[in-house]
Amino acid sequence: MGVGEVADHLTELVGTLRAKPILVGHSFGGLLVQILAGRGLAAATVAISPAPMRGVLPLPYSAVRASLPVLGHPGNLNRTVALTFEQFRYAFANAMDEDEARALYELHHVPAPGKPIFQAASANLDPRSPLAVDVRTPARGPLLVVTGEKDHIVPFAMTNAAYRRQRKNPGVTELVEIPGVGHSLVIDRRWREVAEAAHRFLGNHGH
Repeated sequence: MGVGEVADHLTELVGTLRAKPILVGHSFGGLLVQILAGRGLAAATVAISPAPMRGVLPLPYSAVRASLPVLGHPGNLNRTVALTFEQFRYAFANAMDEDEARALYELHHVPAPGKPIFQAASANLDPRSPLAVDVRTPARGPLLVVTGEKDHIVPFAMTNAAYRRQRKNPGVTELVEIPGVGHSLVIDRRWREVAEAAHRFLGNHGH
């Protein structure tokens, strides 16, 4: 299943709720909540280290290297892909010691679909990319973009580019960088700092 199908499924799900929810997502989840917010479905949104939307142009070396276990094999487009510990550590757990990284790998690593990575890689070449986000709709609501200082998968240059696109919206748009963390910032020992940043933002804007 690709990003577009998941976004449409989530749109249907949110449509069954009595009130607009606060949407929080990490990585591709961070991209998905921005897509839904652009459809006017969110009371407020927190996008944590979001996968790049169409229009995000920076492509740092670390992001390329972190994606190679998937993109390096075209057959992975329609497969699930497992990472070795070394690949996981570079991509997710680079900001911690080996013991903590291995504990996270053993607890959280599961094979994941390759298709969304390929869609992200081709988003700026595809005018119909499902990774397009409506960044201008006045119905978007407040948005916080969270980035990790040492993130290899979604480095600051990419997150900042997403923030700059979202800043075109007439609503509130903010960017927070969590120092010294990588892409595992929502599952490692620093997760409370991410939660506190989101809580402050939501409280400051009526939620």
